[in-house]
Amino acid sequence: MLKLKIIAILQSILIVVLLCAVVFLLLRERPASVPASLEVEENTEAPTETTEPSEDVTDPGTYRTTGEKILLRDAAYGEIWLPVLADVPACTYKPEQTVTRNGLTYYLEQDKIMSSLGVDVSAHQKDIDWKQVKAAGVDFAIIRCGFRGYGSGELVVDTYFDKNMQGALDAGLDVGVYFYSQAISVEEAVEEAEMAIALVGDSPLTYPIVYDWEIVTTDSARTDDISVQTLTDCTKAFCDTIQKAGFTPMVYQNKRTTLLKLDLPALTGYDFWLAEYNDRATYYYDYRMWQYCSDGKIPGIKGNVDLNICYRPYGEETAS
Repeated sequence: MLKLKIIAILQSILIVVLLCAVVFLLLRERPASVPASLEVEENTEAPTETTEPSEDVTDPGTYRTTGEKILLRDAAYGEIWLPVLADVPACTYKPEQTVTRNGLTYYLEQDKIMSSLGVDVSAHQKDIDWKQVKAAGVDFAIIRCGFRGYGSGELVVDTYFDKNMQGALDAGLDVGVYFYSQAISVEEAVEEAEMAIALVGDSPLTYPIVYDWEIVTTDSARTDDISVQTLTDCTKAFCDTIQKAGFTPMVYQNKRTTLLKLDLPALTGYDFWLAEYNDRATYYYDYRMWQYCSDGKIPGIKGNVDLNICYRPYGEETAS
C-alpha cells in the first residue's frame, strides 16, 4: 500500500516538472514585448532628414510634351502616334496659302508671293545653264560642295562645285551650299564642316551651309546603327562649327528621320530645311525651307531637279 502511494507522489512530481518545462519553453519562443509602464520615453529631438521641399530637377533625357499627338503611317506598324514636344516651336504656315502655278510652288500672304524659289544641285545634274535657270524665275541655289562615302567614309569634293558656284553667282542667284554627311562621330562631323568652310572660301553666300545627313536605304552603310544621341551630337557639331566661322548653319532632313531619329529639343537653335514630297507639307514643327519635289523641271537643267521654297528668304533681314 505504501509502495503505491510513493509511486503516485512521484508521478505527480514528474507531471509538475514537465508542466514547468513546457511553460519555460513557451516563454523563450514568445516575441519580446515591453509593458506600457516600462516603455522608453518618446524621443522629442528633431528628425535627421530635411523637411524642406526637394528641388525639381528635370531629367535631361525626358521630353516635355503638350498632350497633342502627331500621326505617322508605317508599312509594318500602320498608324504611329508620337507626342508633341513642348520645347520645339510648331509650324505656323497655313496650308491653304500654299499654291502651285505652272509646276512651281509658292507661299502667299494676301495674294502676294512671300516665298522664294530655289533648286539644289550636285554633279548629278552635270552642266547647267544658270542664266536660263535665273530667267525661269529661280531665286536661289543650294549647291553640293562635297560628301562622305557611306561605305568608305572618305571625304570627296563635288566635281561640279566650283563651276556651279561661279555660274549661279554670275547669273545673279543667291547661293548656299550643302554637305552630304555620313558622319558617325562628332570628330567626323567637325571635319565635314571644316571642309565645307574651306571649299566656300570667300564666296559671297546669302543662304546657309547645310548639314545633309541621310539614311542609306539601298545598301548597307557605315551609318546603319547610328544612335539618336550620336546623330544629334553630329548635327550640333557641324552646325556649331559653321556658326563659329561666321556662316549660317541649317539642318536638312526628311519628315520621318526628323521625327524618329533626332533629339529635336537640342536642335531648336538652327534653321530646318524639310524634305517632304507632297502638294502641301504636313510636318508639325517649324522649318524655314521646304523641298517639295525631286522631279522638278527647270529650263537650263537637264533632267529632274529638286525644287524648294524658302518661306522667309535669306538676305531680306539685312536688306530691310
